[in-house]
Amino acid sequence: MTTVPPEVSPLGLTLEAAPHAAAESTATRKKGLGIASWLAIAWLTIMVGSAALADVLPLKDPNAGVAPKRFAPFQSGGPILGADANGRDMLSRTIYGGRISLIIAVCSILVGLFIGGFLGLLAGYFRNWLGNILVGLFDILLAIPQLVLALSLVSVLKGDPNIPEGFHLPIILVLIIALGLVSIPILARITRASTLSWSQRDFVTAARAQGAGHGRILFREVLPNVAPAMFSITLLGMAIAIVAEGGLAILGVSVEPPQSTWGTMIATGKSELDGAPFILWIPIAAVFLTAVSLNYLGDVIRDRFDVRESAL
Repeated sequence: MTTVPPEVSPLGLTLEAAPHAAAESTATRKKGLGIASWLAIAWLTIMVGSAALADVLPLKDPNAGVAPKRFAPFQSGGPILGADANGRDMLSRTIYGGRISLIIAVCSILVGLFIGGFLGLLAGYFRNWLGNILVGLFDILLAIPQLVLALSLVSVLKGDPNIPEGFHLPIILVLIIALGLVSIPILARITRASTLSWSQRDFVTAARAQGAGHGRILFREVLPNVAPAMFSITLLGMAIAIVAEGGLAILGVSVEPPQSTWGTMIATGKSELDGAPFILWIPIAAVFLTAVSLNYLGDVIRDRFDVRESAL
């Protein structure tokens, strides 16, 4: 009768296979960033840096005509990215427009993160009438198409056009509030789902047994573990906010001239698609690359900080 060696299981796998697999999984999660991650970081660094330093960079006035109309890109004697239908520098307009687009995206998502994240924590931790009411509210808001809801909020917040100008909210603030309110239910649902999982861990049960209050458990035990998921969805939310602002601009409810965003550049450039398509494609490329970079980095953060049951 043949005996199975102690180091080999009946299935032909060594007993050290499971620990080795776990170690390999941990090593994989701890390895350095890939080339795609560094490309995403490089693009966002360039865009954020150029937008922040636009006033000190050697850029032409984004609202002044500096070249022949519809000047093609990469030609000598003119702007490197060409000029639009009014002869304005496309590179300068892209950078200055990106500044406003990024400000709207970041500020609106911060509004959604603080409000939605807090409500999501409460809805996931308190599984009683409070949690049920909050979940019902999230479902109602999510049932409304986001663009329709944002358009309605912008229309309401802008107020009556017959009211004197000084009594209106600045349009950038209106967009921030509208997109922030739209992002609340999305961020709240993601935070709630993560809170539901973490609030049932053994360390939370131990904290309750030691007499810890709800506030301490929420903000010292649960929140630090939920934060990576919140940050991951925040990056995705910024990408969605940039695209949503573009949709609002196409519908004519974004910033007014002479200010511009990537969305308004797309809205005004769509009429030049036949004769000078670069006027449209340059802001589209900026939106696309920024959204893809934010989305990819959000996935990287989730993968690197997501705690799996097998690793506990």
